[in-house]
Amino acid sequence: MRIVETYSHLNGLEYLLVHKPALWEEIQSVIAQVNASGCRTKVSREQRRFGELKYSPIALNKEFARLLRSSGWVESRVSYWVTSDVKLIRQTLFKPPDQQKQEILQSGAEAIFSYNQTDFVKDRVALEVQFGKYAFVAYDLFVKHLAFYVRDEIDVGVEILPMKSLQSEMSSGPAYYEGELYNVIRNGRGVPAVPLVMIGIAP
Repeated sequence: MRIVETYSHLNGLEYLLVHKPALWEEIQSVIAQVNASGCRTKVSREQRRFGELKYSPIALNKEFARLLRSSGWVESRVSYWVTSDVKLIRQTLFKPPDQQKQEILQSGAEAIFSYNQTDFVKDRVALEVQFGKYAFVAYDLFVKHLAFYVRDEIDVGVEILPMKSLQSEMSSGPAYYEGELYNVIRNGRGVPAVPLVMIGIAP
């Protein structure tokens, strides 16, 4: 695979280039090692393209996971407790999970356990390889990366997406770089409030 486009939100790429150049090189190397043709295994069932071989999101995800895991990227979770009381959420938001739960319960409210999980984290950089539906990408960009950043678990979030040219060769209709870039820019320069690097890839 190859990188076609990159977008740096809140100087995410600049941060990597200055503070973690080896990690940025590693991300580029992993992308370059993914054998796209070997992942063209999904038989289309669409009427107008029935029987054609398309790129399999599952196969692509597995290949990325294999390469990233072998380079030391690991899954990470951020746990927290939520409730329906706005004041309590604001009061406990930045406290450790145990303290969040205790304060919520002491107030008489219900404490509900929740967490955010990201597939790949290394040296305070979170990376998501996203060949899923639009909602999953929006969650990554506007919730997941932000949650890890606010909890001081990461400094930058990286989102790898297919370019439209690749997405059109996938029968499951995942999100694509150009569309998600539009969504980020439409929200303004400061939203989401986390440094990001968006990467558009193609074979």
